[in-house]
Amino acid sequence: MSESASLSGSDARRAARNISALMIASIISKGALYIWQLVLSPWLGPSEYGVYGTVGALIVNAAAVASFGMGLIVIRDVARAPHKAGKYWAAMLYLQTVLALFAYVAMNGVAVGYSETVRAFAALAGINLFIDLFGNMGHDLLIAREDMVKTSSVEIVHIFFRIGFALLALTAGWGLLGVYAAAIVSGLGRSAILVYFNFRAGIRPEFPFDRGIARPLIINSAPLALSAFLTLAYQHSDKLLTTGILGERVTGYLTAAFIINFGVIELFSTTVLVAAYPLLARYYDDGKNPFFGSMIEKLARYTLVIGIPLAMSISILADKIMAPLLGEAYAPSAGILRLLIWYTAITMFGNVFSTGLLIQNQQRRLLLIRGAGLALNVTLTAVLLLNWGDPRGAVIASIIGEILVVFLLLKGFRASGWTWLGVANSALRLLIVALPTALTLLLLREQFIILPLLGSAGVYLAGFLLARVLRADDWDLLYRLAASVPGGGFLLRFWQRDVELSW
Repeated sequence: MSESASLSGSDARRAARNISALMIASIISKGALYIWQLVLSPWLGPSEYGVYGTVGALIVNAAAVASFGMGLIVIRDVARAPHKAGKYWAAMLYLQTVLALFAYVAMNGVAVGYSETVRAFAALAGINLFIDLFGNMGHDLLIAREDMVKTSSVEIVHIFFRIGFALLALTAGWGLLGVYAAAIVSGLGRSAILVYFNFRAGIRPEFPFDRGIARPLIINSAPLALSAFLTLAYQHSDKLLTTGILGERVTGYLTAAFIINFGVIELFSTTVLVAAYPLLARYYDDGKNPFFGSMIEKLARYTLVIGIPLAMSISILADKIMAPLLGEAYAPSAGILRLLIWYTAITMFGNVFSTGLLIQNQQRRLLLIRGAGLALNVTLTAVLLLNWGDPRGAVIASIIGEILVVFLLLKGFRASGWTWLGVANSALRLLIVALPTALTLLLLREQFIILPLLGSAGVYLAGFLLARVLRADDWDLLYRLAASVPGGGFLLRFWQRDVELSW
C-alpha cells in the first residue's frame, strides 16, 4: 500500500477542503492586497512608501514579541485535545496582553533612532498590537478546529474593508494617517467577528487562570517566539538598516520589491503549510508514523516544483513587472526584485522543514538556526550597504543567510518516512528542466510579457513531465486530493489515473 493511502478518507477530504478554503481566501485577499500595494506605492511615492516600509518592519517584529509564538503551539495542542480550547484561550489572554504592552514600549524605543515621521506613525500603528491580539487568538482556535471556511471568509471581508476604508481616507487627503486608521478600524471588526465565532461554537476563556496550561505554553513557545522574532528581524532588517544608512527613499524601492516576495510566500507556502499543520500534528505520533516524514518530503518536492519556475520567471522578467505596475519612479526596484525572488524560493523550501521541526517540538533547534542566519544576515547587510551604497547588497546578504538556514534545517531534520535523497533527485531533475525554460525566457523577454510567460510555461511543463520530477505516489496523492476538493469532479473528467478513490 502506498504511503498516501495511510491517510484516512475523512482526514483527506478535510485537508483538501481546508487547503481549498485557505487557497481561495489567500488568492482573493492577497490578490486584493497586491492590487492595493500597486495603488498605494505610486500614490505615496518612494519616500513616503519608505516610511511605510520602515514602520511595517518595526510592527511585524513587535507583533512577534506580542504573540510569542503561542499560536502554532495552541493550534498543535488544541488539535490534539479540543476540550482544552477554553483553558488555552484564558492562558493566551493573560500572557499575550502583558507581552503586547512590552512589545509596544520596546518598538517605540527602537523608533527613537529614526525620523519624527517614523516615530509618530510607529506609535499609531502599534495600537493594532492590542487589537489584533484578540483576533489572532480567535483565528488560531478556529484553525485548530480546522474551521478554515469561517477564518477564510473573515480574512477576505477584513482585507476588502481595510482597503476600502484606506482608499476613502487617501482620497480625502489623509495620507499615511488614513492608511493606519483604516488598519485600526478594520482590525477591530476582524477581532470581534472571530471572537464571536468561537463563542457561538461554545468556546470561551475558562477562568481561573490555569498555570498547568500556561507554564508549558510559555516554555514551549519561548524558543519558537525567539525563532519567529529572529526570522522576522532577518526578513525586515534590510529595510531598517537601509533606512538608517541610505534613507527612506531607497527603502521605498526595497519595500516595493519585498511586497512581491511576501505575497508569493504567503500564497504558495504559508497557506498550504497552515492548512496541513493540524493534520501533520495529529499523524506525527512521536515520530513513529512514516506518514509524517513522507508528507514533509512531498511538501518539499511540491515547493521546489512551484518555487523554481516562479523565481526564474520573475527574476528574468523583473523589469517588465515593476515599472509597468508601479511606474517609472520605481524602476530601480526591478534590480532588487531580480535578486530578492531567489531569496523567496529558498525561504519557501526551508519553511517546510521549519514546520516539521515545530511539530517535532524542536523549537530550540529552530531558535539556534534562525539565530545563526540572523547574525550572518545583519553582519553582511551592514558591511555591504556601507561599502556598496546599494540596496541590492542587503538582498545578497539575505540570500546568503537563508542558504545557511536551509542547510542547517536539512542537517537537523529527521523523521521516519523522510529521505533527503528523494528530494535531491527531484531537485536535480528540476534543474535540468530549468535550463531550457530559462533559455526560452531569455530569448522571448523583449516581447510582450505574455509571450515569454506562456512559452516558458509550455517548455517547463513538457520538461517536467518528461523528466518525471514527481513519483507515482505523488501523482496518486494529488489525484485523490483533486477528487476531494470542490469542483474536483469536473477536473477528473479530463484527468484519469488508475487509482481507487476510497475518499
